[in-house]
Amino acid sequence: MKLEESVVKKVAFYTLGCKLNYSETSTISRMFENKGYQKVEFDETPDIFIINTCSVTENADKKCKKIVKEAKKISPNSYVTIIGCYAQLKPQEISEIKGVDAVLGAAEKFRLIELLDGFAKEQETKVLASEIQDATIFNNAYSMHDRTRTFLKVQDGCNYGCAFCTIPLARGKSRSDSTENILKSVREIAQTDVKEVVLTGVNIGDFGIQEGKREERFIDLIKAIDGVDGIDRFRISSIEPNLLTNEAIEFVSKSKRFVPHFHVPLQSGSNEILRKMGRRYLRELYEDRVNKIKTLMPHCCIGVDVIVGFPGETDELFLETYNFLNELDISYLHVFTYSERANTRAVDMDGVVPIKTRNERSKMLRILSEKKRRKFYEDNLGNTFTVLFEEDIEDGKMHGFTENYIRVAAKYDPILINELKMVSLKEINEKGTVEVLEPEASYESH
Repeated sequence: MKLEESVVKKVAFYTLGCKLNYSETSTISRMFENKGYQKVEFDETPDIFIINTCSVTENADKKCKKIVKEAKKISPNSYVTIIGCYAQLKPQEISEIKGVDAVLGAAEKFRLIELLDGFAKEQETKVLASEIQDATIFNNAYSMHDRTRTFLKVQDGCNYGCAFCTIPLARGKSRSDSTENILKSVREIAQTDVKEVVLTGVNIGDFGIQEGKREERFIDLIKAIDGVDGIDRFRISSIEPNLLTNEAIEFVSKSKRFVPHFHVPLQSGSNEILRKMGRRYLRELYEDRVNKIKTLMPHCCIGVDVIVGFPGETDELFLETYNFLNELDISYLHVFTYSERANTRAVDMDGVVPIKTRNERSKMLRILSEKKRRKFYEDNLGNTFTVLFEEDIEDGKMHGFTENYIRVAAKYDPILINELKMVSLKEINEKGTVEVLEPEASYESH
C-alpha cells in the first residue's frame, strides 16, 4: 500500500436547520469515526465535508451554497457531500453547484460511507437520491459531545399535508423507532455525562407508527423513558397542539424528570388562515391546551411557532393572530416569514402578501415575543429553579437554562459547567438574561 493511501482522512460536518438534523449529523459523524476517519473542525483543512441541509425557507438553500463556497476556500481539493432536506428536494439543482461532489437523498444519507466508497473524486457529481416513497426505514440517531444536552430522535417524517410545508416531500411518511430501541439509546446516553435529553422528530406526537401501522403511543413512550435512571432531565421538543393530549400534560406536571416546557406550533391565530393552511385544529383548541398547561404548571414555559404573510392573510386576519397571541399566556415566539416553496399547495393560492408587509408583520411579532419573554422572566423572579450550566462564557459570566427554559447568567465557575444547581432568580440584566444570587449564597447540589 502506498503511504498516501494509508493516511487517515479528515472529515468535517456542518449542520443547517433543526434539532433533528443535529442528532442525525452527530450519528453520521460517529459512523465515520468508527470507520477510522478523523473528525475535525470545519476550518482544519478536511479531506471531506459533509453538509447537512435544511429547506424550510429559501434562505436555507442560499446558506448551503455559501457553505460549499467556504469549504472550497478552506480545502480546495476536498470532497464535498450534501445531505438533508434540500438534497432530497432539489438534488439536480445542488449537483450543479460548483464544488459539490455528491448529493444523497433521505433514503441514502445513513449509507453514505458505503455508497461513496473511499470518497474518490470523479468528473461528474454523483447524485444518489431515490424517490421519497423509498425513505421507509427509521434510522436511529442522537447527538453526542456537541452540546450539554443530547437530541434524541424518536420519530421521522410526517403524514400531515400542511399547505406551506415541504417536509413530507423531504423526509417521507411518519415512522418511528420502537420504545424498546429508544430505551436502549437512553441507557447508552445515561452512561455518558449528559444531564438532559431532548426528544425530537418531525411530528413527535405522532410517535408509534412502524412499517405503516400504529403500534405504540407517545404517552406510553414518555412514561417508559421516565423510568430510566441516569438522566436528570427530559425535554419534549415541538409537539402539535392536536396531539398534545390532556394525559401527556398531566403526566409532565407530575413527572420529576420531564421538565415544564412545551413548544407548541400555532402558525396562525386566525381560524380562516388555519383552514387555508390545512392545520388540524382551530385557535379554540390551542387556547384550551395553553390553559390546561398553565392550570397544572403555572411556571411552565410555552413556546409558539407562528407564520406571517401566508397567502390570504389580510391586515385584519394578521391582527387576529397578533391579538390572540398578545392575550395568550405564552412565553416566547418563533416567528417565520412565509416564503413560497415549490410543490406546495400554498404556492398557487391567491392573496399573495407583499414581501415588505410580511417583513413588517414579522418585526411586530418579534417585538411581541421579546415582551412575552420578559414578562415570563419577571413572573419567575424570586423563585428557585434548577439550572443546567453550559460552556457558554461571556464577559466573565456563565450561562444555562432552568427546567422551565429561563436563560440565566452567573459568575463564572469552571466546576459548575455541565452541572445542575439550584439557584434563586434575582433580576433581569441589560441583555435580557436573568441574574442569579451568587453561587456561594444560593447553590446546593441537585
